[in-house]
Amino acid sequence: MKLRLFASIAVFAGSYFPLSLILLAQDFRFELLGTRPCWPLNGETCVLPLRNGMFPLVIFAVCFAGLVISLIALWSIKPKSPIDVSEVKHVPAELMSYTLPYVVSFMSLEYHETGKFVGLTIFLFWIFLITYRSGQLILNPLLVVLGWRLYELKYSFPADAKIYTGRALSRANLAPGGRYQQLQAQDILVISE
Repeated sequence: MKLRLFASIAVFAGSYFPLSLILLAQDFRFELLGTRPCWPLNGETCVLPLRNGMFPLVIFAVCFAGLVISLIALWSIKPKSPIDVSEVKHVPAELMSYTLPYVVSFMSLEYHETGKFVGLTIFLFWIFLITYRSGQLILNPLLVVLGWRLYELKYSFPADAKIYTGRALSRANLAPGGRYQQLQAQDILVISE
């Protein structure tokens, strides 16, 4: 199963939810914490507690929506094809491609500094393109926090002697000799017990 472009963008955006939260916190005007909240529809004049208006909030909302869509999609997967696992090795998630943008967030990135923001956007686009084309988009370190694990395994299909090698994403602890239900998403098997 190849992820569609919209689903791929949602998965990618969701994986950067923590980054959007960091950038939102950096943009927040903490000196306004004690002020009374207001609602502009009541005719009150409001001051948004963000230095760069609604933009950081929109990015945060997009990343949060991507995270929710990703989780709903993963939890709604109903694997139906059985596999017999002969070898299992836990693989720590590839964190480097996700770590660099977080480091960038602490290098005084400001939304109003157009050059830096455009540079970060281009960088994230290239990371998206590389992970999408390589079939590794679903490998999201945020999923580790939510209990998913990445495995490298050798497996076969019932009634087929050929041994395959691949990567699998699962919330279950996989063990050699077990039979599991799987669904292939890009180049990754999503496995349930």
